[in-house]
Amino acid sequence: MTETKRMTCVVCPLGCEGKIVADGESIVTVEGFGCPRGEQYAREEAANPRRMLTTSVRVRGGDKKLLPVVSDRPIPKHLLMDCTALLLGVTVDAPIAEGHVVCRDILASGADIIAARGLNAAANKI
Repeated sequence: MTETKRMTCVVCPLGCEGKIVADGESIVTVEGFGCPRGEQYAREEAANPRRMLTTSVRVRGGDKKLLPVVSDRPIPKHLLMDCTALLLGVTVDAPIAEGHVVCRDILASGADIIAARGLNAAANKI
């Protein structure tokens, strides 16, 4: 069964509109994208959509209660909700350096979850 899907490229600010015609798992044609990067984006988006994951994890003993984290590479889109659910149960100890790996190879996706910023330990109050 042939299916036509319209999409907007997000590789650059031009936002070219194009379409993909697919027959089951096979891509028949890719049309309307302004450059090869747009065509490549459309092929990848149709076959295996991936997204960066940004969220936060809890912090123990920090000057803030939450640490922003990000994936070091795009994760398959179908894994995003499960990754987020897994990270709900993660607590890190302060201090944390920017780039520190919080979760290695999350859900066997090939992506590490890293600290998006540094975080200091809480100051002792006297």
